[in-house]
Amino acid sequence: KSCQKPVDKYIEYDPVIILINAVLCKAQAYRHILFNTKINIHGKLCIFCLLCEAYLRWLQLQDSSQNTDPDDLIRYAKEWDFYRMFGIASLEQTSFLVGIFITLWWMRPEMLKTKSDFILLLKALLLSSYGKLLLIPAVIWEHDYTPLCLAFIKVFVLISNSQAIRVTLNLNRMLPWLAIFFGLILENGVVCLFQKMGWDV
Repeated sequence: KSCQKPVDKYIEYDPVIILINAVLCKAQAYRHILFNTKINIHGKLCIFCLLCEAYLRWLQLQDSSQNTDPDDLIRYAKEWDFYRMFGIASLEQTSFLVGIFITLWWMRPEMLKTKSDFILLLKALLLSSYGKLLLIPAVIWEHDYTPLCLAFIKVFVLISNSQAIRVTLNLNRMLPWLAIFFGLILENGVVCLFQKMGWDV
């Protein structure tokens, strides 16, 4: 009130510009989205991202066992492998998030004192995983560089997660990356466990 100017400059910006700045991983844009908007799509976005990831894995399974039998038209409706891939992707995502929460709680317990702190960080992490939506175009426009595109998408999602942790808990750059590193270790541990059980991941 004293300076007669908005503290958050993004209040006056068009949503498209805010989205572009969020894609560029600008901390101010993340701060605006997390604290000054009423976005309630965290759960839906998480489910949709998991569906994209499950579809990608399921498609890779289908490539190894193509069936062109015309009597097999309802195969997609009965495809349990897709649901299995969705379950595996969900468990991996959960273990990644648990690894992040454990690391942050262990390193800075004062930052995550209340239930609302945990919920805010969870919402921030789910929202910042929007980059997984790029999996669908990467699959649709399949080409020789698809594995490289998928690796770039993974890196982009991790950078977004890092910015979300930084903005939510007001941390320096090092601790969010450390939390993400331990989250990845736990996620890869779950992947190894599935592979030892003989499941395709």
